[in-house]
Amino acid sequence: MSELRFTVDHEWLRVDQDGLITVGVTHFAQDALGDVVFVQLPEAGDYEQGAEVAVLESVKAASSIVMPMAGEVIAVNATLEETPELVNQAPLTEGWFFRMRAADMSAFDSLMDESAYARFLTATADA
Repeated sequence: MSELRFTVDHEWLRVDQDGLITVGVTHFAQDALGDVVFVQLPEAGDYEQGAEVAVLESVKAASSIVMPMAGEVIAVNATLEETPELVNQAPLTEGWFFRMRAADMSAFDSLMDESAYARFLTATADA
């Protein structure tokens, strides 16, 4: 698997062999949400960084997924519409949300790597 990057919003990103970026939520995020019962996926098209692109509803709460970097949503994981529990069961594999083409790939490099994300989680828990 390619190197993962992470956001402060608990999203993960992976650059795939075709140059597109796959986006999902982390184990931490799905655990905090509880059992996911509904996923609203984004429409294809261009989005600015920080724009709301998807919505998750769980037994605990609703949560928005924001665009981690500016770019174009190319594909969505339509399986999540029928099987939203994949977000809980396999957040880093089958539970991905969308694939995108980045407007600027240098933004990917500015995201946290796995060790930085682990430190972020520790600092957040200690705060």
